[in-house]
Amino acid sequence: MACFNCGGNYHNHQIVATLGRTTTTSSMCILKPMGFTLRSELQPMAPDHSQTFGSSSYSRKRDLVFIVNPLGANGRTGKEWKKLVPYLRSRLSKEYNIRESLTSGPCHAIDITREAIREGAEAVIAVGGDGTLHEVVNGFFWAGKPVASQIKEPANSTALGVIPLGTGSDFARTIGWKNDPCEAIERVARGLRSRIDVGVISGEIGEHHYFINVADIHLSAKAGFYASRYKRFGNLCYVIGALQAFMSHHNQDLRIKVNEGEWETCPQVTALCIGNAKYFGGGMKITPNADPCNGKLEVVILQNFKWYDFLLKMHKLYNGTHLTEKNVSSRSVLSIEVEDISGMGGVYIQSDGEHLGFLPKKICVLPAAIEMIY
Repeated sequence: MACFNCGGNYHNHQIVATLGRTTTTSSMCILKPMGFTLRSELQPMAPDHSQTFGSSSYSRKRDLVFIVNPLGANGRTGKEWKKLVPYLRSRLSKEYNIRESLTSGPCHAIDITREAIREGAEAVIAVGGDGTLHEVVNGFFWAGKPVASQIKEPANSTALGVIPLGTGSDFARTIGWKNDPCEAIERVARGLRSRIDVGVISGEIGEHHYFINVADIHLSAKAGFYASRYKRFGNLCYVIGALQAFMSHHNQDLRIKVNEGEWETCPQVTALCIGNAKYFGGGMKITPNADPCNGKLEVVILQNFKWYDFLLKMHKLYNGTHLTEKNVSSRSVLSIEVEDISGMGGVYIQSDGEHLGFLPKKICVLPAAIEMIY
């Protein structure tokens, strides 16, 4: 699905709510991400910002922009968000302007994010599932570069935040976060930051697409394409999508080039997954050694799998022990190019559950690309 920048100002899409209620912040333990080490010491956000105009000066509260897909998870995201808003306002509005932006369709979150960054927001928080997070991450970039790098005099660095409310929260699983929105609000209140890596996918015509979780090729990507039609069934949509994809699936010979090296042939590839994080497909630990803070991507290749292999080994795919199988390989990379040897086309690729077309593609890591609220 092609996305275009509407150029709209995010203030045109938001409901602004600021309450003067005072709350007492209780002492809390800072959650430690599971499975990886933070790249550097966490730094707190600075909520207050002073500006001077002529002879008068005032203290201006910074903006927290919450981007919500109200139709996510069959409308459950919108309903849960409405219940959450009063607590969120009472917890955060003393120090920040709370700005709520409801998306109206595909790619809207990308445009809202870009405008928020250009206008100096303290943070943009994706509220919903991995689809909303995926769009917000893409909004941090424009024309192949970070949006912040294209601002002449940026007031501050806009951070990325997450409140998981959607169908799947696979990125949150990698970090070790519970699917608890109140806990997520406490993370925003603390405002601690650390930089994370982002993957970037480029095609033959030079377009760029970014992902924070997992990009995958062939069967799993085709299954994801079909699964998107059945989101109303929750996580069951992934099972339905996989069954439908299997009906027309054939293992394919692919060529790969790792880290700008020599081309090599991978025969009978069932699926090729490139992980910045560990999980996809509603909790499947497909790239168990991936670490979004180590400056590398993990590539896992499944070869010559039959339909019954998935039935027999499904539990291993979910708990991350499938790397011990003889027809599964794994390696860490900085970049990988993938081509269809047959030249017939039709080999699917997706990232974070979003269909991106077909091979050939090149996937690279952008180390420490975005500041994330932890």
